[in-house]
Amino acid sequence: MPEFMQILVGVLFLILVFIATRYGIFLRIKGACKFVVKDLERQKAFDAASAAELPYAKPSYFHIGLRDFRPKAVQSLLEGGVVGKTADEKYYLKVRPVDLELR
Repeated sequence: MPEFMQILVGVLFLILVFIATRYGIFLRIKGACKFVVKDLERQKAFDAASAAELPYAKPSYFHIGLRDFRPKAVQSLLEGGVVGKTADEKYYLKVRPVDLELR
């Protein structure tokens, strides 16, 4: 096989690996979002008065093990308007779980 073909195959393989890892991260964040929504639903945190604390909402810098995507999921849910945050760092669902598509 000519050298330029080897380089081309190598670059295509690296692009494929990059896309696969990005998709894997997307799936992990999606699963973490489902976990956060179900956790708030389980705690019946549907408004600011019944807001619940989420101990995993802030990233832990001294964590050993697999990467935790729950803080990023909480942040993206806040930005998306699905979850609300009170002044004392408690969280609640702004959107009812039946209105969300959790697949």
